[in-house]
Amino acid sequence: MPIDRRTMLSAGLGAGIATSLAGSAHAAGARERLAANVMPASADELGLRSDAKQDQANALQAAIDEAANRGAPLLLPPGRFRTGALTLRPGTKLIATAGTTTLEFIGGPTFLYGESADGVVIDGLDLDGAYQKLDPSQADGLIVLRTSKAITLRNLNLDRSIANGISLQACAGSISDCTITKPLQAGIFSLDATGLEILHNTIADCANNGVQVWRSELGEDGSIVAQNRIVRIRADAGGTGENGNGVNVFRAGSVLVTGNRIGDCTYSAIRGNAASDIQMVANACSRLGEVALYSEFGFQGALIAGNVVDTAATGVSITNFNDGGRLAVVQGNLIRNLFRREHEPEDKRGNGIAVEADTAVTGNVIENAPSAGLTIGWGTYVRDVIATGNLIRKAHIGILVSADASSRGCLIANNMISGTTGGNIRTMDGSGNPTGPDLAVSGSSGTRFSVTGNLAV
Repeated sequence: MPIDRRTMLSAGLGAGIATSLAGSAHAAGARERLAANVMPASADELGLRSDAKQDQANALQAAIDEAANRGAPLLLPPGRFRTGALTLRPGTKLIATAGTTTLEFIGGPTFLYGESADGVVIDGLDLDGAYQKLDPSQADGLIVLRTSKAITLRNLNLDRSIANGISLQACAGSISDCTITKPLQAGIFSLDATGLEILHNTIADCANNGVQVWRSELGEDGSIVAQNRIVRIRADAGGTGENGNGVNVFRAGSVLVTGNRIGDCTYSAIRGNAASDIQMVANACSRLGEVALYSEFGFQGALIAGNVVDTAATGVSITNFNDGGRLAVVQGNLIRNLFRREHEPEDKRGNGIAVEADTAVTGNVIENAPSAGLTIGWGTYVRDVIATGNLIRKAHIGILVSADASSRGCLIANNMISGTTGGNIRTMDGSGNPTGPDLAVSGSSGTRFSVTGNLAV
């Protein structure tokens, strides 16, 4: 390999190239890193022992502090290093080559923790939580950041956390291209974000949720959850939907969930609870135990568009008008292979789309719905719903609409319904049971609802 002028000068020609090239190259590399204001990557230089059984936390913390003092990235060497708690300071930058450097947690109050740690960067590092205990009063994840801006977490591999994989509170920045597996809570938990992007991550085998975007109180959040692969999410902590979801949004407004691949969740692919102005757009969702795409409880505004749902108890639900849940667009979704949960004493479902108030349902395609392709309202809870231009195939009943005398403002027009076994368009009582004639044949027009221009074949 040719030796350029810079390398020769760094090696020191006076010492003799032939006898000292290897040692001089190492020294030159160290000098170049120092000249670039980068902490060295040699385990010896950092005082670390790869694959040693003892705690390496003191050496690692000293290196983290020194690098932060100098404003320099810390290049971590290859190897597996056992460590206890490490504190991330403002400007900490931990850099490793993905797949070569592992920090294995041996227990402590925290693992990687930073508070008011603006500008933290962690890149290319593997973290093995080994299911070691954390102090729940101080940490609820392998990486915990509080009130930190401009954070960057990328190309990380996090495994075996006793709590969450990553936990953020009042943070801004990005989590991208990470793999998070087997946490005993959520893969990523964010509370009160101030501008967060969660992009291109793989999250699998979580005990309770894949991604949680929560707020302490109702308010605008604006987080973006995009192009992640989220699979095999359980609900080990139980409940009726707070666990078991691919993406769980609670009280957080203006959250965009788009382009994700979500499958095999005990409850929902995407669940918004009191999450106003949520957008669920162009997600691919399969094998969900309850409602695939859910907007519920005290929200105002939901856009659910362009998604694919294959195999769920219900495809889309816009519900809880009794608690103020209202105002939605459900458009252009492909929903198929719904099922009933016959083991449930109530709430068996088997519907394609269910809506209640101030909602437009247009241009959706629904196939194989053992209960109903579309249900509109529930008892007294129905107001100002438009259902137009939808295609419903192979449903027991095509469309069910509440027959309650207090319901009002429902237009069902220009839909195509094919292959039903229990009727095309029918009213339902307060328990969801079909009543009355097939309105697709007889039609209806009045102050409460209008059924016109539909084709049943």
